[in-house]
Amino acid sequence: MSFEIAIAVEGLSKRYEIYSQPRDRLKQFTLPRIQRFLKRNEKQYFQEYWALKDVTFELKRGESAGIIGRNGSGKSTLLQIICGTLTPTSGKVLTNGRIAALLELGSGFNPEFSGRENVYMNAAVLGLRKEEIDARFDDILAFADIGSFIGQPVKTYSSGMMVRLAFAVAINVEPEILIIDEALAVGDVAFQRKCMRKINELSDNGATLLFVSHDLETVKKICGEALYLRQGMMQGFGSAKSICMDYERDLFGATNVAEELLEDDTQKIDESLHGLLDPELLNANEKVYGDGRAQIVDIIVLNRHRQRINVLEPSIGLIISYRVKFRDAAVCPVFGMMITNREGICVFGTNTEGHSLSSRHYASGDEICLEFHLTNNLGPGVYYLTCGIHSSKDNDGMVYLQRRMDVMILKSVMQDGLCVGGMANLYPKIEGAFGSE
Repeated sequence: MSFEIAIAVEGLSKRYEIYSQPRDRLKQFTLPRIQRFLKRNEKQYFQEYWALKDVTFELKRGESAGIIGRNGSGKSTLLQIICGTLTPTSGKVLTNGRIAALLELGSGFNPEFSGRENVYMNAAVLGLRKEEIDARFDDILAFADIGSFIGQPVKTYSSGMMVRLAFAVAINVEPEILIIDEALAVGDVAFQRKCMRKINELSDNGATLLFVSHDLETVKKICGEALYLRQGMMQGFGSAKSICMDYERDLFGATNVAEELLEDDTQKIDESLHGLLDPELLNANEKVYGDGRAQIVDIIVLNRHRQRINVLEPSIGLIISYRVKFRDAAVCPVFGMMITNREGICVFGTNTEGHSLSSRHYASGDEICLEFHLTNNLGPGVYYLTCGIHSSKDNDGMVYLQRRMDVMILKSVMQDGLCVGGMANLYPKIEGAFGSE
């Protein structure tokens, strides 16, 4: 293994044996041996489940890689094998350098020991002598910022306090390889920000980072490479931006049927009229709920020429339109729409509360078409559209007649030659002048 390589994974596979009932485990332990002795065909009393299948990649010193994929795709299993807490069925892993890992919350902590005792125990496991731990203890305590709780048993800690202490130990042992499995999601926003600054600092100083997260923006921000796993198998390893894009296509990409339905509409669009309909952005994973008194149909986004779009240029005028069919009577319903980012945070939302549309009664069989006229001031990125109808608040509270979450994906693009970030586009104009001496 070259000195430049920090982590080398070759043909890694992990198989689990799934038994339908406890006695099958005993059968598997004894009967195949008897069958081999009698020279009969061996029978298998379990089902195979491959958590990982033939995973291969290399990570050089100082590089950072994100591991992405749906729940159950094998991400945590891969990290546990790299850390040595799990044995692979086949393949091998070679690491070069001291590893500090944050896998499961509180893993490696003894709940009966105090925070102080767990710091010394964990740091010793990572290879530090008592004198070295003594020298770094104040830094660990300052980073964790849990105050007098350092002397209390860990079992009394909140999840946030536990991850604070675990991360403080991991980053203060000067790891050459830092492995994090979604642990930072528990911390508060300020602590997450502090952790990210420390991760960047370690990376700048030559540490290798392996980072599991469902937050693709964070992966693209701090990782140069990314590994995409699906059902235990590698789907790609390469540039974080490219791999994250592949993953998003798999998550939210259009089905063949949806693409066929939009084929005619796509051909009709004139891109010069500030509109573009991208079939690959269609979302087939919406969530629908409500009491069924109304149905939202024909949800579309239009440009000012009333052409269907889902790619939004800066400051473009757009119309979000949908039709409502009432299956039962409804009194003063409120019609609304909301745009959220990847994390589900509302970027913008509005509804008809106080509008004349929500001051009347609707009978079964009534239909109404809603149009929300907006201007795109979104920053570049991917956003999700939610549409809903709820009853006005009364003694029973708010009740949804129907809500369609993440019904459509919208992609806001930036203007050529303009570099902006964030969720809003404030259309910067940059000027400069040279001073005279």
